[in-house]
Amino acid sequence: MLNKPQSKEDAISMLTQLSGNTHEVYTGVCIYYQNEFHTFSSLSKVEFADLDAEEVEYYVEQYKPYDKAGSYGAQEWIGYVAIKHIDGSFFNVMGLPIRMVYNDLKNILSK
Repeated sequence: MLNKPQSKEDAISMLTQLSGNTHEVYTGVCIYYQNEFHTFSSLSKVEFADLDAEEVEYYVEQYKPYDKAGSYGAQEWIGYVAIKHIDGSFFNVMGLPIRMVYNDLKNILSK
């Protein structure tokens, strides 16, 4: 499991781990409405291209991804150059599977 990096070295280590590999991003959602819990989760598989040390260093220096799990933001430069393929929701990778939340809210409110 990759959390938010604690240091520059930690961020570089995480991005080096992700380089050239596929990883899974899970998001759990809980909506509490009228004394009921509605829960679901989303899974996205993210395939990263091979990154060289200079690319990893550039991203960490320029974007300072210390507030991001896995040390990257899919909506930033690293997402443009490193993400080869996403199987699942792009918005899940960003942090919240918006379509799923929207559909769940529609279902809850239509009852």
